[in-house]
Amino acid sequence: EVVLVESGGGLVQPGGSLRLSCAASGFTFSASAMTWVRQAPGKGLEWVSRISKFGGMTSYADSVGGRFIISRDNALNTLYLQMNNLKPEDTARYYCSPGTSVPSRPIGPGTQVTVSS
Repeated sequence: EVVLVESGGGLVQPGGSLRLSCAASGFTFSASAMTWVRQAPGKGLEWVSRISKFGGMTSYADSVGGRFIISRDNALNTLYLQMNNLKPEDTARYYCSPGTSVPSRPIGPGTQVTVSS
């Protein structure tokens, strides 16, 4: 059974930073590309970033490029998202997912990020 547990969210002021983590188990993490998606209140899932299985290739949505950095530690089966210069429009629940596309529904509980002064 695939288990994903996201953490690291919280309340932060505009311009602040957070580092999200995603602990993965139940599948071969090092053999899977990974993706971060988010869901703002009243909206659908939005793709944020993806990373190849060994971390050599990354890509970002235009809305977060230059501010967010995705990374992974295959020895720890953990995915990360460093979020800098946060904006109110980044407020959402963030989820990780195996693969490269937006899942039909999130697997884990997600972690809430709220950007507000």
